[in-house]
Amino acid sequence: MTMPDLSGKRVLITQADAFMGPTLCEVFAELGAQVVADTRSLWLPEASAAALAEAGEIDVLLLNLAVPAPTSSVTDATDEEWAHVFGHMVDPMARLVRGALPAMIARRAGRILLMGSASALRGMKRTSSYSAARGAQLSYIQAVGVEVAPHNVQVNAIAQNFVDNPTYFPPEVQALPAFQERLRREVPLGRLVSPREDALFAAFLCSDAAACFVGQVFPVCGGWVAR
Repeated sequence: MTMPDLSGKRVLITQADAFMGPTLCEVFAELGAQVVADTRSLWLPEASAAALAEAGEIDVLLLNLAVPAPTSSVTDATDEEWAHVFGHMVDPMARLVRGALPAMIARRAGRILLMGSASALRGMKRTSSYSAARGAQLSYIQAVGVEVAPHNVQVNAIAQNFVDNPTYFPPEVQALPAFQERLRREVPLGRLVSPREDALFAAFLCSDAAACFVGQVFPVCGGWVAR
């Protein structure tokens, strides 16, 4: 496979020290991108504007946003839990996109890619608040994608699960016999997707070779969900 070429592209990666951030930073830099690795918490409304201001003019906004998934039953999920997942994954996404788009539209060039979750595409027990937030992310990306496509700005999402990363599948979880059994039972691929495989696909979607995708959601989950 030809490796994506990101030479000369300035890429802002949020939450760069968590979830897919470290591997995204490594792979994008390897492919020639100038990576702006932002590690601040984006909970506060002013944090997103600060991240964009410090990054300067960017060609790619890579929305890497995650929190550990709560496992409350639907009747035990509190307002605080709901606010927490939406406040860390949905609200910052919208602020960042609204902040980045005007310059991209003016230049008629830009990419925005969300590292989302396939939990929004398949029901799972005890994940109501988390799945709702992830679903809101995907719906937003699809709507924004079709709105800004006429301006030559591409907005898409990866919906992942069973991808090796320290936020959701740390080594101690992977070592559990129950997890290994779940992997064999639920994931046709029979293994976790490697972080590099995921990051290379993200790089392709941010490259000039992927100019035809509009508001698309791409599952990367070893066949756990098909779409």
